[in-house]
Amino acid sequence: MFDYPFTGFHFVVMFEIFPQLPNDFRFQDVTGLSVDVNLDTYPEGGENRFVHRLPGRNKYADLVLKRGMTLVSGVTAWCLDCIENFNYQPTNMIVSLLNEDHLPVSSWYITNAIPIRYEVSGLDAMQNQIVIESMTLRYEYYRTLNLSAAVDAAVGAVAGLLGGGSAAATVTISVP
Repeated sequence: MFDYPFTGFHFVVMFEIFPQLPNDFRFQDVTGLSVDVNLDTYPEGGENRFVHRLPGRNKYADLVLKRGMTLVSGVTAWCLDCIENFNYQPTNMIVSLLNEDHLPVSSWYITNAIPIRYEVSGLDAMQNQIVIESMTLRYEYYRTLNLSAAVDAAVGAVAGLLGGGSAAATVTISVP
């Protein structure tokens, strides 16, 4: 069996806010799952050929979520309440890449997201296009939860304990 790269069109976005409606999980585009490692430089006395570069703080990009605008949405209400009423309530969220069986193969747990921008696409009477709403969120950090790797590791560990035979395992992953 060959492992092919996953396609990026089958995913789900879940927020830890209420109320949530079925449309709150559906987005057409998610960008900004990236991190840059800042390197701090330290010159060493007597060493003139180079400076030491040591990892410093990480910098996370803003998360941008886009989807077709709908009439009722708990996520949109949360976003507008933050921006219009200055009622900021940070929330955690999970972005999960799904396989053909609609099961997560990799997930990103995003901590303390708040909206910093809300945008509605242009309205043009000469075009027949869906109105797109775009939400830009700033967050503290994210952690990658590779669920399939965790399951494979657990099955391998159990198989090793049983003398190399086949084994089945149940893995519970908790996110604080």
